[in-house]
Amino acid sequence: MDIIYSADHVLHHAAGELYGGQFVPPFECPQRIAFILERAASVGLGRVIAPDEFGLDPVLRTHDSGLVEFLSSAWSMWKKMGYPGEAVPTIWPARGMVQRRPNDIDGLLGYYSFAGETAIGPKSWEATLASTNVALTGAARIKAGARAAFSLCRPPGHHAHHDLYGGYCFLNNAAIAAQWLRDEGAPRLAILDVDFHHGNGTQDIFYDRSDVLFASLHGDPLDAFPFFLGYADETGRGAGEGFNHNYPMPRGTSFDAWGDSLAHALDRIAAFSPDALVVSLGVDTFENDPISFFKLKSDDFSRYGEMIGKLGLQTLFVMEGGYAVDQIGINAVNVLTGFENA
Repeated sequence: MDIIYSADHVLHHAAGELYGGQFVPPFECPQRIAFILERAASVGLGRVIAPDEFGLDPVLRTHDSGLVEFLSSAWSMWKKMGYPGEAVPTIWPARGMVQRRPNDIDGLLGYYSFAGETAIGPKSWEATLASTNVALTGAARIKAGARAAFSLCRPPGHHAHHDLYGGYCFLNNAAIAAQWLRDEGAPRLAILDVDFHHGNGTQDIFYDRSDVLFASLHGDPLDAFPFFLGYADETGRGAGEGFNHNYPMPRGTSFDAWGDSLAHALDRIAAFSPDALVVSLGVDTFENDPISFFKLKSDDFSRYGEMIGKLGLQTLFVMEGGYAVDQIGINAVNVLTGFENA
């Protein structure tokens, strides 16, 4: 299995995030990728290749042009104001407020974000584009006939909406890759999100479409970020009705219950009969993850990788979350080796 990787991911390295009332080092950090690469090399998972350049056209097929323009210019606007730190939103157009795009950078940060943990630094945009190219290069490997590819993306992407960023995500790598495969001739795609947190951005992008089925297994939004999407009764809109499937689960969920939800989602994917599968691979379902509350063990990741592999679909894995850094390599690579051994 080819591993697509760009060293440019280190260009985005936020100084901190607000968590528990304190400014702390971000849970989403460059070391995550180093541990995954090290583990992949130790088991001989596959060759590591650099991404190709795809330009902005695939991005603009998925994301609002205003969001893209904002992300590309946010840092220069921020510095022009003379602010010493990183660009972090502090105000949002909440219920009852006018949804009008402001001119000031502080207003724009709130207008284009849905959460306040995701800082924009001097090179965040460059790292974001590199991450998207990593995802698109993996998609190109699938189009060329590969059984599977692993796009080792950072920053992650599944929380990014059509016109919003947040949750450590700027552009939605999995959605952009899926749309690119559609544009390249694949009639039907499925996206399976196994990250602990709901793939709210991916749901938003495909919610009214029947050509891309989306299934997400995640912590119940009553108790887990992003809180305001991810309920089981969100099943699609218009032409997309019946093509969006959420599996919210409570605190303490172990593999027995989680695996049952996965089996149900995989049955739905199989019935949809997609031309390829994109997996948003977050391993923050691990029992020791610091910002999650599921109880999967390292061996469970191998088991569910095998379950996905038994679908027999060409599969692109796109890296998302996972914040137990010391174990992230073991858990992520266990999914991939389990898939290959199916």
